[in-house]
Amino acid sequence: MIKQLKFIIYTRPFICFIYYFVRLYSATFRLKVENEKSWQAMLNGNQPVILVTWHQQFFSAIRHFKKYARYHPGLMISRSRDGELISAVARRSGWHTPRGSSSRGGKEAMAEMIAHLNTHGFGAHILDGPTGPIGKVKPGIIKMALQTNAVLVPFFTDADRAWFFNSWDRFMLPKPFARVRLRFSDPIHICDKENENFEDLRDRLEKTMLPGLHRQTR
Repeated sequence: MIKQLKFIIYTRPFICFIYYFVRLYSATFRLKVENEKSWQAMLNGNQPVILVTWHQQFFSAIRHFKKYARYHPGLMISRSRDGELISAVARRSGWHTPRGSSSRGGKEAMAEMIAHLNTHGFGAHILDGPTGPIGKVKPGIIKMALQTNAVLVPFFTDADRAWFFNSWDRFMLPKPFARVRLRFSDPIHICDKENENFEDLRDRLEKTMLPGLHRQTR
């Protein structure tokens, strides 16, 4: 029974259902977007941009991010079964999805993502995904920024009413008709300075991002 259920979950009709369900559910949000035009101006001026956020907060942005399909965006997603579902939804939203993580296929996916950024100049990255720990920036984003000359633009989501799952990332799911805010912060320029090594760059990004992390468990 369990094997049959798993087979159904990863079929094309079910993935199609999930995609439209997510869009319909997200349409109930009373969404407010802040500081979006500043990084779009940079992107339109041929400055590569990578949007970065925490794993717990990406759901709230899925519907809105379909609007970025015209920029040919890229997003690394793990090769797990859950990643397959997420990747399928992202592709239907117009996103290119190199598949891999630190545990499997990461080197190949990173190379593909860097090539995509060097060609199209736009992508997004989940900093502590796909398995955490929560609030820990993985080093791949630094390599990605250095090899593409991309600026990192943090974004955070919050809601006046939301559920927080008892998962490693304290996943946040806004309740129907919640007021949801999608907030973009000032761009971060990752430069390979003589007095700042790779770990310093990673640590600086992590400290910048941590204030936007939600710790609720309710």
